[in-house]
Amino acid sequence: MIETLQWSTLAICGLVAAARIPSALRGENRSLFGIFALMTLAILLSIQGPYLVIDQAMGGINLANLLLRFVVFGAIFFLGIRVSRGFGADGAYRLITGKTGLMVLLTISAVMVALFLLMDTSGSSAGLMAISAKDGYHYALVEYYGAAGRAYPAFVALALVPPMVRAVRERLPLLVRIAAGLLAVGGAAVALTLLFPLIPPSMNAAEFIINYSAVLCYVVALALIWTARIVNRHSVSRKTSTET
Repeated sequence: MIETLQWSTLAICGLVAAARIPSALRGENRSLFGIFALMTLAILLSIQGPYLVIDQAMGGINLANLLLRFVVFGAIFFLGIRVSRGFGADGAYRLITGKTGLMVLLTISAVMVALFLLMDTSGSSAGLMAISAKDGYHYALVEYYGAAGRAYPAFVALALVPPMVRAVRERLPLLVRIAAGLLAVGGAAVALTLLFPLIPPSMNAAEFIINYSAVLCYVVALALIWTARIVNRHSVSRKTSTET
């Protein structure tokens, strides 16, 4: 089930990213294509098979895991900018891009890199499972490292949830309101990742479901916003041609 969810999410992200290539080449909404591309890369790096191949090419010391974390940071940062500006959420935009947001990003990034360097990361291991199993010291470091990797996405997600909830209640096009609802659900799912240390080992599958559900909510939401823009553009074009 988990593997099917992983590959299905990768396929959806990849297809949406590919669909944006023509527009990106024309210079239209390149940031949106960048978000989809980063999400696709993040999903690819989170799947064991591709992860092992990529990490071996990078030296077999789990640099691919560190790369994955920063790819996620980049994707959520640009998504936060795109969504907050698109919905006129000035407070969320200032929080994410202002001094507070940048300080949170830099601090978490520094902590995460420091924890990574404190570990013996030799031997490619998706999710650092083999590293965590070495001893109590490495188990603790991997847990703190994972918490740092989840903290920044949760920060951005929580900044976006309130304006998305408000957008659902506003008089916006239906597709846009559905997208706002999905963005709110995705943000709530990302926030739930902060509780992963409380999930017992017997329920580890829940972590995968929450993570990939969040990604799917974000990807589908952005695709709906893109679709709504196209529909609106065509309806305006038809109205103009009729009036003339």
